[in-house]
Amino acid sequence: MKSKLLIIFLIVVIIKCGDNDPITTEDINYRQEMRDFIIDISNYAKSINNNFLIIPQNGQELITNSGEADGAIQTEYLTAIDATGRESMFYGFYADDEETPFEDQQHLLELCLLCEQNNIEVLTTDYCSTKSKINNSYLINEQNGFISFAADERNLNNITNYPVLPYNVNSNNIEHISDAQNFLYLINSENFNTKTDFINTVSQTNYDLIIMDLYHNETAFTLEEVEKLRIKNNGSKRLVICYLSIGEAEDYRYYWQQSWKTDKPAWLEPENPNWEGNYKVKYWHIDWQNIIYGNNNSYLKKILDAGFDGVYLDIIDGFEYFEEK
Repeated sequence: MKSKLLIIFLIVVIIKCGDNDPITTEDINYRQEMRDFIIDISNYAKSINNNFLIIPQNGQELITNSGEADGAIQTEYLTAIDATGRESMFYGFYADDEETPFEDQQHLLELCLLCEQNNIEVLTTDYCSTKSKINNSYLINEQNGFISFAADERNLNNITNYPVLPYNVNSNNIEHISDAQNFLYLINSENFNTKTDFINTVSQTNYDLIIMDLYHNETAFTLEEVEKLRIKNNGSKRLVICYLSIGEAEDYRYYWQQSWKTDKPAWLEPENPNWEGNYKVKYWHIDWQNIIYGNNNSYLKKILDAGFDGVYLDIIDGFEYFEEK
C-alpha cells in the first residue's frame, strides 16, 4: 500500500514540477492571465507616455467574464486599452475573399459593438480582394461605426491599389484614435528595398493611421524616421502604431536564441503550423513577459523609444490554444 502511495505522490510531483513552470495547468485561468498581461503592459507604457495607445488585436472575448456580449464587463481590462483590433469579421475568417459565416460574424460583431458602447474604438481588417467585397466591407464597417481596412494580401506587405484613395480620405490632423477614419495595415516591409523606400512610399499616402513593424530587415526605425511617417502627403498629422506579438515568439526577432530550438525555455511551446517561425508561448511566464515589457531591453521599451504613438498587440486570442490543449 505504501509503495502505491509513493508512486502516486511521485506522479503528482512530476506533473506539478514539469517544464519548470511555477504555475500548474490546473491553476491557470488563461483568459485572466492574458487580461493581466495586457493591463501590466498598459500600466508600464503609460507610466512612460500617458498618451501611448494600447490596442489588442482579436480576443474580444476578454471584455466580458463569459466571452459573450451579454456577459459582465471586465472593467479593469477595458480601462487599460484604448482601442481593439478585429480581423476577418466580415471577410476572411476561414479563407481570404470569402464571407465570414453568419454565426461567427454575429458573435464578433456583438462583442465589437459592445466595445464601441464602452468608448473603445474598433479597428477592423477584412481579407478580401474582389472589388464588390472590398466596397461592402468598408460600407458595413462604417455603418457599425468601425474604422476599417480591406487587405488584399494576408501577409500585409503592400499598399492596396483599390480603392485608389483611402476610404473616407481627409485632411484633418489626427490627434486621437477617435479622429481616424481609415488606416493602413503594413507590417511586412519585404517589398521595400530600404527603410528610405518604405518611408517615402508611405509618406505619399493620406491614411489617418499606420500600423507597421518596428523593424525593416532587422534594423529598427528611428525616432526621426517615425516622425517623418507621422506626416500625411497632404501635410496633416496621423498616428503611427507599432505591431507587437505577445502571444507568440518569432524566431526572426532580436530576442530569439538559436539554442531554444533544442534547449527550449520553460515558456516556449511548439511552432505554429500555420505560420513558420512563430512559436506559441506561455504568456503568463515571467521570463517571457520580461522580454515584452518592463525593462530597457524589452521590446515595448524599444517601441516607446522610437516614438510610436501606440502598440498593436497580436495573438491576444492565444488563450484559445491553451484552453483547447
